[in-house]
Amino acid sequence: MRLKADLTLLLVSIIWGTAFVAQRVAGQMGSVYLFNGVRYLLAALVVLPFVGRIANPPHAQYKWMFVAGFILFIGSALQQVGVVYTTAGNAGFITALYVVLVPIVLFVGWRERLHWLALAAVGMAVGGAYLLSTGGRFEVRAGDALELVSALFWAFHVVILGKFASQFESKSFSVGQLIVCGLLNLLVGLFVEKSLPLDWSLAAAIAYTAFFSLGLCYTLQIWAQRHTPPADAALILSLESVFAVLAGWLLLDEFLAPIQILGCVLIFAAVLLSQFKEWTSGKMDETHLVEGR
Repeated sequence: MRLKADLTLLLVSIIWGTAFVAQRVAGQMGSVYLFNGVRYLLAALVVLPFVGRIANPPHAQYKWMFVAGFILFIGSALQQVGVVYTTAGNAGFITALYVVLVPIVLFVGWRERLHWLALAAVGMAVGGAYLLSTGGRFEVRAGDALELVSALFWAFHVVILGKFASQFESKSFSVGQLIVCGLLNLLVGLFVEKSLPLDWSLAAAIAYTAFFSLGLCYTLQIWAQRHTPPADAALILSLESVFAVLAGWLLLDEFLAPIQILGCVLIFAAVLLSQFKEWTSGKMDETHLVEGR
């Protein structure tokens, strides 16, 4: 069962990584908010059948579903705008920095003790992001900067899930935040973008990210993490960024210079280092791993 769970998580990381290609395709067509709105609402419909009947959810659940959905809206919008101006591989690796940023958010917002390994991971991540974005030159691409800010909001989202969402039934909470995120994206999109381009490539990108990246992967992840240790799950899911680069190379002919590959290595190492303490103790908070794309 553990092997099956690990293989399932590997499939999840592959789908999440390749989803950046779909997002890149949508971004090149100029679709950001309406693309996000449609795919998040469709994802909510995918997850909805798995939600059991919940009688009278507490009022606090509605409050935190809105907060989580709003943060998800900001993070997803920044990520999708960013991918318009950067590669799928860059977006994947920089997004992975949310894992490194979670301890920083907990320290600043909740005064939780900051382990020295977390500080070391931040230093490595900053260096890696610089090399990946600039190729060693003194300039930062706008798309990569937006992806970095979005990673901060993904980190906030993870903290909200761990601090507050864990008090409520997980599947209904997830559907609620997906609906909030989708509606906010649609609302902004109706003013900014007016309409979605009629294109089969965009439809395929919406379907892939909604049904597979968000809906299917969320369901598979919940099942798999019941049958494998958090340490295994963290390591396997962190491969998402690697698959994003591979998918961008194979499907979009994206290319990384050797110094950018070094940046990817540093970011990947920072992600692993930031969780080293939890892995060795076997007590990683699983909410750090529940992060839809």
